Amino acid sequence: MNSDTLFGMALGLTSPWQVDSIDFSGTEGRQELHIRISFARGSRFADQSGEPCPVHDTVERRWQHLNFFEHTCYLHCRVPRIRTGSGQVETVAVPWARPGSGFTLLFEALAMALIEREMPVNRVAELMRVNPQRIWTVFNHWVCEGRQQDDPSGITRLGVDETSTRKGHNYITVGVDLDARRVAHATEGKGKETLSQIQKHLASHEVKPSQITDVSIDLSPAFIAGVGEAFPDAAITFDHFHVTQLLNKAMDKVRKLERKEHADLKGHKYTFLKNYDNLSEQQEQSLAEFITLYPTLGTAYRLKVLFNDLWTMPDRKTAEAFLQQWCDEVDSAGIPAFQTFANTVRAHWSGIIRFVESHISNGILEGINHKIQLAKRRARGFRNTHNLINMVYFLCGKLEFSYPRYST
Repeated sequence: MNSDTLFGMALGLTSPWQVDSIDFSGTEGRQELHIRISFARGSRFADQSGEPCPVHDTVERRWQHLNFFEHTCYLHCRVPRIRTGSGQVETVAVPWARPGSGFTLLFEALAMALIEREMPVNRVAELMRVNPQRIWTVFNHWVCEGRQQDDPSGITRLGVDETSTRKGHNYITVGVDLDARRVAHATEGKGKETLSQIQKHLASHEVKPSQITDVSIDLSPAFIAGVGEAFPDAAITFDHFHVTQLLNKAMDKVRKLERKEHADLKGHKYTFLKNYDNLSEQQEQSLAEFITLYPTLGTAYRLKVLFNDLWTMPDRKTAEAFLQQWCDEVDSAGIPAFQTFANTVRAHWSGIIRFVESHISNGILEGINHKIQLAKRRARGFRNTHNLINMVYFLCGKLEFSYPRYST
């Protein structure tokens, strides 16, 4: 078996394709393998209708392939162009690369496999000895193709949240199918218009606004208005993690005010913010002492713990009675930070109570956001918002891809 036949087998070539020549050349320390592929004389190639057509002429093409040991490898071929039965001239699609790409399918599959295994695109480009923008072009092609094949038509419950491209920079908003636990659509921005963009994307897949029965969002006025316009029939559930976050901010304001007068409260922020079950034995002892010594702090902590019982209420009627009583106790306590929080609760009453019926939250989005944050840290931020959005789809969209699977 000669080297031409061996490389032809390694490349998976079948008739009429064959290895014509192999050249190993280059300067010292930078060797390259060049494999020239040809086709048998007199070969015919099928057009789009499947009709065998004769070769009209050829055009020279080159693709970067997987490295041969540590050496860069290129495939060369004079690709045939055929004249179809209708008289048009078409370039034949080669089996080892997709049209318009400068890489072989296996090269692209390895690049995508490395990205899938959480390697930053710039590092992939460095490892594979190409410009990073070329890897981004490959990456964006396959994500866009996966998106074209995606079908979000079964969505009924939607979660919406925002994240920044870099710290303090532009934002994107993600719409998540809460039942499928995946990103259905991501769009640039963080205002009311983002809900409209999500609705338009779903409409392009024949999802009517009335199909969305529930939406989970934070207390953003822009998101509230956006849901009202884009999905008027959907019931809003305010994410209870965001509500609890506001409650903890109120608790911390009370602690800070007490801290100004009592130095022994220094360093005990999380003693009051953590769930009691997560406190250390020493923190439990400190907490018991503080809520006894400082009545205002003790009252605030009791209200904080009591509020969280809301999420376990069995039905809406019970939840409303409980929450009304809690707000009355806040008014009686007269603690300004908690009165502000209670006013926020009253202003968003229906969406907060809705949780006991829908039992949905943005907890799934928090997991998705964690993946996005990890990707941002590995890449040291994304200057290109389009790249970040496609990375979100790649990591969190559960898309199906047609490139060859590459085992690393």
